[in-house]
Amino acid sequence: MNLNTIISHKNTLSILMHIGFWFLVFLWPLLSLDDIPSSQYIINRNWLSTSSILIVFYLNYILFVDSYFYKKNKTTFYLINLSLVIGTFFLIKYLLKLDLFNPTTPNGMRMREVRTGAMSSIQLILPMILSIGMCTGLKINKKWSKNQLILQQVQQTQLNAEIKYLRYQVQPHFLFNTLNNIYSLIDSAPYIAKTSIHSLSKMMRYLLHDTATNKVPLVKEIDFLERYIDLMQLRVSSNIKLEKKFPVINQPIQIAPLLLISFIENAFKHGIDAVQSSCIKIELTIADDVLQYTVTNSSFPQKEKATDSGIGLKNLKKRLELVYPNKFELLTEAKDGLYTAKLTLNFK
Repeated sequence: MNLNTIISHKNTLSILMHIGFWFLVFLWPLLSLDDIPSSQYIINRNWLSTSSILIVFYLNYILFVDSYFYKKNKTTFYLINLSLVIGTFFLIKYLLKLDLFNPTTPNGMRMREVRTGAMSSIQLILPMILSIGMCTGLKINKKWSKNQLILQQVQQTQLNAEIKYLRYQVQPHFLFNTLNNIYSLIDSAPYIAKTSIHSLSKMMRYLLHDTATNKVPLVKEIDFLERYIDLMQLRVSSNIKLEKKFPVINQPIQIAPLLLISFIENAFKHGIDAVQSSCIKIELTIADDVLQYTVTNSSFPQKEKATDSGIGLKNLKKRLELVYPNKFELLTEAKDGLYTAKLTLNFK
């Protein structure tokens, strides 16, 4: 739902609330009086003064607050309202003297004398002043709410742009690693290199089309990981021990795209040595809407230092903070010649 739609819905709701409120205000005298000898009495004592409050309120709500108060012309705003209150007060006092608003009994006696004096004047003026203050407060709150919606929209747009930027950073990084791997096979195993390019094209289709959305099926993400692992294995020597365990997904689980590839990229980039024995263990489990993802690989500190280890993980952590705030835990540990990266993610 875009900003204009939200504002339109709020305006419609506001209008309905105003109509409902004033309907109850005008209906209240009819419900609160046990004995109603004359409808003119109701107009005299209730509806006339209520109408004056309504007029003062909506003149400010529709015209004066927007035209003067918001445009830093507050002196004119106060003078106009002072004139409005005084003019309305004298108009009511005049109307209350008319026979129309002073019904009489069959005996020729007035049903009730209209009170005069300071207290009567305060009872007429004070509600109008309060209605001006209430109107100004409502307009300020409405403007603040609108500004908050605009600010949220701007922040969401910036957030989406940052997420896309971080996600697109993954793609060149992935492509560089994969092409390097295929390049090394062109002379020694051209047929395998050709097959690898075909597999890469399928992976690129996933990168360019499927990952353009905010969420992707976990099944597709796992398939992407499987293809990447197969490509990486073509280049590695026989002294590497690789284990992988992915679950069979029987439910429509969706996650943000390209969250899981960084662990495996780092493992192949920093956890394999041409001479020394190496190992990579990949395990992913799902339980109670929580994804547990662990990749353990051989640790070669000198190699990691030379190849800027950790850049992909920094990108991953930033994306997780934006997409899954307070719903993940990312841990890394280097111990006993092994490097372990573990992600715990509540994907709901």
